[in-house]
Amino acid sequence: MPKDRQPSPESPGPEATPLQGAAWLPHGYRLDPHSHAEGQLVYAAAGALATATERGTWVAPANRVTWTPPHFAHSHRFYGRTDVRLLQVPLDLCAQLVAHPSVFAVSPLLREALLALTDSPERRPGAHRRLLTVIVDELVDADEQSLHLPEANDDRLRAATALLHEDPAQSTTLAGLGRRVGAGERTLSRLFHTELGMSFHRWRTTLRIHHALARLTDGMSVTETAVACGWSNPSSFIDAFTEVVGQTPGRYQAELRHHS
Repeated sequence: MPKDRQPSPESPGPEATPLQGAAWLPHGYRLDPHSHAEGQLVYAAAGALATATERGTWVAPANRVTWTPPHFAHSHRFYGRTDVRLLQVPLDLCAQLVAHPSVFAVSPLLREALLALTDSPERRPGAHRRLLTVIVDELVDADEQSLHLPEANDDRLRAATALLHEDPAQSTTLAGLGRRVGAGERTLSRLFHTELGMSFHRWRTTLRIHHALARLTDGMSVTETAVACGWSNPSSFIDAFTEVVGQTPGRYQAELRHHS
């Protein structure tokens, strides 16, 4: 795979079709909010990416691929030096996939198909379309593994989650957050469940995992990441990371080095 690919310096417009194919993007590279007339798959063969929409943020490390349906406004941020692969999905194939942004597990076959389709020019008429059909078939059967952090609508809940976004490592209790935003502990607990579909503890853990992925991708050690993201010890961080991501943080970093 060529190592000198460069990103396009321009961010796409509100209804643009950005580059399709492969590019190396530097740590922290951003694509501003935009949408596509077709569906889009974004895969970080090395590194990680976050996709933000009005419904929240999805994070995809190198064992997952991000799906965004047509006309769905979104932005991207890339963590670590990222080998990004972008694929446009024609409308007639989009109907086979879910109608909301999501993240899917990447099987070995799916990974190789994504790399093949973005690495090489089309050598025979229709070859890319046939391979894209294989990719969609794989996604239909793949597990949704969304590292999804939903966003709130209620003003009190938005204020509480904003405080956590500012400092994910803080150990503030739900009651303490409630006092700061003018809501009772029971009210906030109910709002987390009804608006965000998860408990306060689960939402904060997911937020911390988002930040942990960014730090691990940028080369921070497991122990340093655990402390920076609010875990009291590395063991509890490793357990939480493994439950959410599906592999230990050490294994995650080893795979990043292997694919770099």
